[in-house]
Amino acid sequence: MSQGRGMQAKSEVTIKFSGELPTATPAANKKVEVSLTDQNGIVFTALINAKSWRKAEANALEFGDWAGAISGKLGQRTDNGFEIVDAGIQLFQKKAKEPKPEEGAAIAEAS
Repeated sequence: MSQGRGMQAKSEVTIKFSGELPTATPAANKKVEVSLTDQNGIVFTALINAKSWRKAEANALEFGDWAGAISGKLGQRTDNGFEIVDAGIQLFQKKAKEPKPEEGAAIAEAS
């Protein structure tokens, strides 16, 4: 096959979570290993920089109500799932929903 021709495909995967942070275990090279099991029982294992992980932990405490995501490239298949390669973690603060004024609320007019 000639170079620069043909289809190119890349898989990227994002695992979303909320409620609590997944469990992290220390790993080599200043990283932590995080495992998440999705709704289908597939286990995704990711290596994340310890610094990024500590930031996520701090954000979880600070935000109160949040949603998180671990994203990276889909890696090797494991016994019960997949590895996520070059993974990163992000936490997003959930905005408190403003109570909406009732639609079509009757406005009392002074007669």
